[in-house]
Amino acid sequence: MNFYSGAPVHRVSHLRADADWLARRLSDPASRLYPVWRDRNMVAAGRPEDATVRAGYVTVARAAVLIEHGHVVALLGESDGIAHFAVDLSHLDDPLTVPELAEGSEFANLREISPALGHGEAALLAYAKGLMHWHSRHLYCGICGHATESRDGGHVRVCTNADCGASHFPRTDPAVIMLVSRGDACLMGHNKRFPQRLYSALAGFVEPGESLEEAVAREVMEETGVAVANVRYHSSQPWPFPASIMLGFHADAVSEQITVDNDELKDARWFSRDDVRNFEVLGLMLPRPDSIARQLVEHWLKQG
Repeated sequence: MNFYSGAPVHRVSHLRADADWLARRLSDPASRLYPVWRDRNMVAAGRPEDATVRAGYVTVARAAVLIEHGHVVALLGESDGIAHFAVDLSHLDDPLTVPELAEGSEFANLREISPALGHGEAALLAYAKGLMHWHSRHLYCGICGHATESRDGGHVRVCTNADCGASHFPRTDPAVIMLVSRGDACLMGHNKRFPQRLYSALAGFVEPGESLEEAVAREVMEETGVAVANVRYHSSQPWPFPASIMLGFHADAVSEQITVDNDELKDARWFSRDDVRNFEVLGLMLPRPDSIARQLVEHWLKQG
């Protein structure tokens, strides 16, 4: 299972429209609130000797006031009879001035602190962050321009214009990411936005009217001029940075000459398995361990 997937809650989608059930859960002292502030998650210090952090939350018993403070409150799910909610505090200048928040907590960039989190906790925070990001981008109806309001436990926004009344649901942008190989070599690129010397699998967004396999072939051709075939699905990864789902593939190259699209990449190269295993010696960097790009590379290395 890829990082940021496997949130340890049952999403109970059948209960999202049950106003009475939601009201009971929001007044239950044991229910947990996971604050999000301007795309940052609340985290708390873990064990100092391990340099770990934990997903930050407060119970309704401690901080019911956050439900009133929250710009949006959205149901994440239920686990062992306890309901979990995300709470958006982005409208506050400084959420840590709210005395009911847990002492020792802070709001952090999830990508920066995720390696210190447990798998399940990172997935839960990613879920909360992604849902709150969607709310922040859909305050107004895309059809008529009127304000929208949150419904169904935060999983739909409805236009307040009675003549429109359109329902808007959370969206995730599909992006393909692919490791292309030819014999004992794989194709990786250095994007302009990457840290210096980092090489990774190629990636790009899926366009309307395009299959995932077509998107893989198009993106590889556009970025490197390499033609591919035999596109094979590997796995997927939620990637709420800000709002994507990464769909991982392997593909076989049917051409070798690289022509780099400088609008997208600074460089692209073929690397042998020995090269990849010795990236540090070569002064290069592999993708982060929490990324699906790294999983694609590791899977390819194990095949030869």
